[in-house]
Amino acid sequence: MNYILDTNILLYYIRNNEITQRLEDKLQLLNGDNNLVLSVVSVGEIRAIARQNKWGNKKNERLTRLLNKFLISEIKIESIIEKYAEISTFSQGKHEVYKLNDTSRNMGKNDLWIAATASVFNLQLLTTDNDFNHLKDIFININQINISGF
Repeated sequence: MNYILDTNILLYYIRNNEITQRLEDKLQLLNGDNNLVLSVVSVGEIRAIARQNKWGNKKNERLTRLLNKFLISEIKIESIIEKYAEISTFSQGKHEVYKLNDTSRNMGKNDLWIAATASVFNLQLLTTDNDFNHLKDIFININQINISGF
């Protein structure tokens, strides 16, 4: 399977706890059979989290080992930039073709980049939050994981 991880899923894998094990039992992301992608913005987000929370050497080393398992997608790609603009326009209810069946959505800029990358490369987005739901089946394929139900 071809996956892109939202930063929140990556954070669960770094924590390396019971939820991580349940995620891996269910999804088997790290078994070597999957194509795993991260947006460069997720790498920036997770490194900011590490600094802000003053992660020690052991946790930073776990982060580095985990990041090495992923292809890191840049965002300085014309098709991703165009898709970012299109998804942002749609989320504000101003898309020229697709109609938003709800009020406008103010997505975080990093989430827009992640969604654009998922859309351009046809990657299934793994996330735990609802921020991408309005894009489902129009721009991206989402696997929303309910951690409390794990």
